[in-house]
Amino acid sequence: MADEICTNLPERVCKGCGLKGHLMCRYQFRDTLHFFMIVLPFFTASIGGMIRAGFGWWLFGWLGYMLFFFFVWEARVLCSHCPYWAEEGRILHCHANYGVIKIWPYHPEPMNKSEQIQFIIGVLIFLLYPLVFTVVGGQYLLAGIGLVCAASFGYLLYSEICNRCVNFSCPLNNVPEEVRKAYLEKNPVMGEASKKTNEED
Repeated sequence: MADEICTNLPERVCKGCGLKGHLMCRYQFRDTLHFFMIVLPFFTASIGGMIRAGFGWWLFGWLGYMLFFFFVWEARVLCSHCPYWAEEGRILHCHANYGVIKIWPYHPEPMNKSEQIQFIIGVLIFLLYPLVFTVVGGQYLLAGIGLVCAASFGYLLYSEICNRCVNFSCPLNNVPEEVRKAYLEKNPVMGEASKKTNEED
């Protein structure tokens, strides 16, 4: 499957491709660095808020949830539909979830409604977990800062990353339609799966 998707082919196949610069269709470390830079303020505010609120030990619960969400739940409902998931090997090389172990098979078809809803619920739990404890502990200023950081993360994610991401069926994806079509034409495995799903709907 990997050799049928241009994202996972040698970079020489990209020569002359008009999509270069419009999509994050090749892994680059700077994209991962960019992602973590925009989420870092939220992590900093959340960890500081929970510790100041007296719930430092509950950070282990948050860590446990993140491991479950990113490596199991999100990996199935979101990541397994991404062309990066089709790459050979057991480790995901992606700008956002780099290092996730691929325990699920690749699904070239788009996410269904259930998967999209599950993804949104999972993200909300991830974001709200530390904020709830910070509020309960009376650290309202830090909770407010955390909320602003979460909103900033969401805005920057949507406007700077999701508009170039190749996982087109993600609820946050906002890649222009003409760019999507051009990529799917280059990758008929995904294009046919997407077309079949649309016909069934």
